[in-house]
Amino acid sequence: MYFNIVVMTVAVLSGASAALVGFGIGSIMTPILAISLGVKAAVIIVAIPHFVATTYRCWSLRESIDRDVLIRFGSMSAAGGLIGAALYSYVPNAALSLIFASLLILAGCAGLSGANKRIKLRGTASWVAGGLSGMFGGLVGNQGGIRSAALLGFDLSKESFVATATAVGVIVDCVRIPIYLLRGWSDIEKNLPLISIITLGTITGTIIGVRCLRSVPEQIFAKIVSLAILILGLAFAYKSCF
Repeated sequence: MYFNIVVMTVAVLSGASAALVGFGIGSIMTPILAISLGVKAAVIIVAIPHFVATTYRCWSLRESIDRDVLIRFGSMSAAGGLIGAALYSYVPNAALSLIFASLLILAGCAGLSGANKRIKLRGTASWVAGGLSGMFGGLVGNQGGIRSAALLGFDLSKESFVATATAVGVIVDCVRIPIYLLRGWSDIEKNLPLISIITLGTITGTIIGVRCLRSVPEQIFAKIVSLAILILGLAFAYKSCF
């Protein structure tokens, strides 16, 4: 009973976070569930409410999606997500998490210092960034942080940033979830009540977060995203070392 209350509360917070900075559901919910269910089961279980809440957020912000960035960045993210989901059972979690953490810490520091403003992703760089973010998503179920870090290299407004990041997230989910379903159906079947609780919580948080997004000043939005990326990176680094 208490566990379900905690999960619901965290799910609401993760949904609100995702609506504000473009990621948070997988990044927050996966470690919480991994404590009791294990990492691989947690990745599979979180994928379903992540897809539902992300699809709802995408529909809510559909008018702000940058189609050009979505096509270039999103197509490679989908390909990377497919590769990552196929490989996630074979790659050592500790080593992967440490690499992932290092990338996030560097990206967060670059965003907070303003160094990322000198980096604009165009052409080949945008394709590579999309592919890498999708691959990490398939591998560790936490593509949001690295995706948002890469999207900071594009000249997007806060609404367009979150909307485009969300649309890319939907694409990645569409290619990785079928693989998860094939490999982890037993975990899903055993945890359907828990999945329902998380889904309800993330949708509730998404509704709250989308409304709050409009009140965040444009000039501090990138700093908020960068700080969230840095915190996520430090959390992954701690997890990798201990």
